[in-house]
Amino acid sequence: MNQVDILILSNGPGEVTTWVRPVVRALRQQFGDDRNQVRISVILSPCSNASGKEAAIALSYPEVDRVQAAEHFWQFLLWGKTIDNWDWRSRGVVVFLGGDQIFPVVIGKKLGYRTVVYAEWSARWHNWIDRFGVMKPEVAARVPQKYANKFTVVGDLMVEASSHSSLVTCTERSRSISHLSLANDKGQKTELIGLLPGSKAAKLAQGVPLILSIAEYVHAKRPRTKFVIPVAPTLDLQTLASFADPQRNSIAEIFGFGGASLIVPEDDTGKALLKTAKGVTVELWQENPAYQLLSQCCICLTTVGANTAELGALAVPMIVLLPTQQLDAMRAWDGLPGLLANLPGVGTLFANVINWLFLRFVRRKGLLAWPNIWAKEEIVPELMGKIQPPEIGEMVVDLLAHPEKLDDIRAKLRNIRGESGAALKIAQIVCEEMGK
Repeated sequence: MNQVDILILSNGPGEVTTWVRPVVRALRQQFGDDRNQVRISVILSPCSNASGKEAAIALSYPEVDRVQAAEHFWQFLLWGKTIDNWDWRSRGVVVFLGGDQIFPVVIGKKLGYRTVVYAEWSARWHNWIDRFGVMKPEVAARVPQKYANKFTVVGDLMVEASSHSSLVTCTERSRSISHLSLANDKGQKTELIGLLPGSKAAKLAQGVPLILSIAEYVHAKRPRTKFVIPVAPTLDLQTLASFADPQRNSIAEIFGFGGASLIVPEDDTGKALLKTAKGVTVELWQENPAYQLLSQCCICLTTVGANTAELGALAVPMIVLLPTQQLDAMRAWDGLPGLLANLPGVGTLFANVINWLFLRFVRRKGLLAWPNIWAKEEIVPELMGKIQPPEIGEMVVDLLAHPEKLDDIRAKLRNIRGESGAALKIAQIVCEEMGK
């Protein structure tokens, strides 16, 4: 094989962790590890949900040779120049894994490379993109017949995350956590609940005190229940803990939350914890990705966003929470609304207007969490409004007391996603395009 470049285009934290990771691994399996023959580069585009650490995460993947951060994207798109003045080989493939599908069209033309797009729900620019790998046949069915030869159904990249996680019942999941420090030391059945408050301040301000208050309520009713927060790789423990401190986060008072303190072990043998004022401990899990851990949760409490997609791919039941007690705090919208809501000076005004319009006119019940969007119906509960911990806590207690309800949700989640093996199929498409 002649020397070639593979350029991965991606953007947000969800895409970098759930799409880029399995694809670059599959590409190395397909092409080998000789960097003189095949070089893998990642270039990120701006994303309103980005934390600024996406480039570091992508660079941590051993399969990747070089990464350019999102702040330098427009210079590359317009002029074809990277900030470090990268060289490009004469042959290559641009692989789209997040952002705007027009990007591979422009960049592919500039570099003279073939283009491959992974499309979950819609595919665009059929005339200018060379190949599409789509999640489901329905995506390909919506395009003109003359482009049908460009489309291959590859399955669901997010399912790659659960490829090593067995699909078992709640009881079986509880028995299988003995290798974690979360396991019940008396050998009794332990119910593990995952808490996912988000990774950005806009969601953490409400999400952290709310879910910790719910954990206190559930623990009072079911003392054997244990809790874990898979900490986002872009979030440090001290920042997370600050949102559990009523002195530093006034929103905690809205939920009647008494606060929690951070406990960090002196050595590496234990996990860091948040211990609430009522004595409930929540383990902080920093290994990423946390798919093996999440797959063993009976249920998760999460906010809207990429978390719901990952949990859906893992077939983990969830309750999706969007509290509205503090509209100004909810600035984590995607796209133009998110940019407007975070403008200096006038962002607060835009945030309140956008949220009011959303609550008044836009929101359709059951279509905020990704699994519900995929299914076009509410298969996981969504709760939006001035919600309080006791009402959510009662829902959790009821679901734990009736595991058949959790099994029903789990079965529906499995049915709405695509097949596994997508990363390898995308790598095969890239290999085919390299020969053209």
